[in-house]
Amino acid sequence: MAAGYGVGQLGMGSTWGLLITSLVINSGAALAYGTMPTIIMGAVPRSETGAAKGPNTFMRSLGTACGAAIIGLVLDDMTIDFHGTVLPSETGFHTALWLGAGITLAAAVIAACIPAAKKPPRFDLKRQSRMPKPRNTW
Repeated sequence: MAAGYGVGQLGMGSTWGLLITSLVINSGAALAYGTMPTIIMGAVPRSETGAAKGPNTFMRSLGTACGAAIIGLVLDDMTIDFHGTVLPSETGFHTALWLGAGITLAAAVIAACIPAAKKPPRFDLKRQSRMPKPRNTW
């Protein structure tokens, strides 16, 4: 995602540049949103997966709302007058892309600091069995 924000700095002047920027950023978001529930489910007992995924959904919604509000503030603050119409400036879009890149890199550093879940010991079917051995009933 951070790479997409960086590409956006270069591709701001063309339709293809904005298309590639959107493609890279949204692909990163889709991968992150898709893998997070799997990571959470692997880190908690099965009986707690519903309770563990709830905060993820809430934080994702909160982050999306706050991100949209912050970018809206940046674009609203950095405007130009175009024949009597107020429009966001190119500087505002560059600032928004730099903010996105910085926040994405900070999130990647934080995610790298999360310890890996400990794997439970494997159950060896040859040595132990949870099923009782069949008894001869004759």
